[in-house]
Amino acid sequence: MQDRFLKSIANLPEALAKAIVPMLDKDFAGHLDAQQIEELKTASQLAEQDLLLALLPIAAALARVPISEFYVGAIAKGKSGDIYMGANLELAGEALFHSVHAEQSAISHAWLSGERQIEDVIVNFSPCGHCRQFMNELVEGQKVNIHLPEQKTQPLSHYLPYAFGPTDLNITEPLLTKQQHELSFDSSDPMIIEAVDHAGLSYAPYTKNYAAVVLETKDGVTYSGRYAENAAFNPSMLPMQMALSNMARHNRDFSEINRAVLIESSKGSVSLVGATMDALHAVAAVELEHIVVEPE
Repeated sequence: MQDRFLKSIANLPEALAKAIVPMLDKDFAGHLDAQQIEELKTASQLAEQDLLLALLPIAAALARVPISEFYVGAIAKGKSGDIYMGANLELAGEALFHSVHAEQSAISHAWLSGERQIEDVIVNFSPCGHCRQFMNELVEGQKVNIHLPEQKTQPLSHYLPYAFGPTDLNITEPLLTKQQHELSFDSSDPMIIEAVDHAGLSYAPYTKNYAAVVLETKDGVTYSGRYAENAAFNPSMLPMQMALSNMARHNRDFSEINRAVLIESSKGSVSLVGATMDALHAVAAVELEHIVVEPE
């Protein structure tokens, strides 16, 4: 079991702790499939909602919070029945807008894993306005059920009434809908090919800046992030922050970054290069490779 979960295990019911420890191996990065959830329900004798609330300390252990030291864990349950954990992320000494909220982390985890709809979000503290707006961008976002400790389960519409969202801007394919933007760039470099593929799957209906970041560690492993825009603009999640959150979930240190690539569309009305370089230089002594590609 990974050391970062030692304190969390102590907070779990004994039967649940015993059942989940074998799942927390060196490769665990916060994903449990539907079959594993059923196994944990059987072993713990907990109803699913109680089980997922009980697992929040595991999700919170994924956090990196050098500024606030305030650990928030979140779990996004997909329509598939799988769950995706996430946690908040802060960059030491850097502006707070670089932060990733736990709900964003969990939802982006689900999205990168191919999930097409989130039905439930479980979190250990009430979602802030930023996260409520971020969740409102999802497929049927107003219907997403929010589960909190010692609170009645309520849909997002309860927490964000009179919401402004993608439909107000005539967007009919919201976040997590399969995106497929054709981008053209001739390269045989596997890392650049990966970045172009992710940029083609990014969600940028407001600026058309289809973008992605891929980070490579010294052992050759890559971690990706895609741009996820929001109708309210500010809650948009930058691909660099998504890639760093991805690394954190996989228990990798940012000092291990050996190479970083940003791909973005030439037709976008904004550029992410400045914000991406700021975040990268805050965590690693690596220069950003910035490639602008043409949409087909």
